[in-house]
Amino acid sequence: MNIHQPFVITVSREMGSGGRTIGRKLAAQLGVRFSDKDLITALRAKYGLTTYEIEQIKAKKKNWLADMLELVAPLPNNGAYISPSLPTGDPNLNRISQDDIFQTESEILKAIAAEGSCVLAGRSGFFVLKDHPNKLDIFIRAPKENRIRRVMDHQGLTREQAETIIESVDKGREAYVKRYAGTSRYDCRNYDLVVNMENLSEDDAVAGILKYIKHISR
Repeated sequence: MNIHQPFVITVSREMGSGGRTIGRKLAAQLGVRFSDKDLITALRAKYGLTTYEIEQIKAKKKNWLADMLELVAPLPNNGAYISPSLPTGDPNLNRISQDDIFQTESEILKAIAAEGSCVLAGRSGFFVLKDHPNKLDIFIRAPKENRIRRVMDHQGLTREQAETIIESVDKGREAYVKRYAGTSRYDCRNYDLVVNMENLSEDDAVAGILKYIKHISR
């Protein structure tokens, strides 16, 4: 990757690893746009869905709403992924497929990347933008215990609630990536750099990533 030309950095991450914060801080250090909520906001505006519903569409197969109502027990509200109630009265939701979500996400990611240098958190950016000529793909991971503690602290949840949410999101994101990228999101070959957050702070991770970028941009 050459930072002297328009570039894209994708940051994939495990929930609770601190990857979103690392992406935001990295973008600030590089003086470029950071995009994460932009994508969710656009999807919510287009389909009128909550973040939780978007995650469920991505995790489920075609008849996602029926499956969700039948199989998923009510989960506690964590402010990001869990809705206190599920939609039941809007017939349009039954017509929104996982393919619709992926197509919209792809269009938005490509549009953002075309505008100039940026850091993009999550959303299968490593695959959607695979043909971008100047791109760096990063994966942020952390030990399970670290992830649980972080989700508990940030969301104000019990340990059991945090574990439930992490397991649900992990499974959903893995299924989504396998469906569209044809690979596991945990396959290190998808990325240029994998960062293990064990014994690292977010600032430590950013400093290491910047050092790596400087090295490969010589």
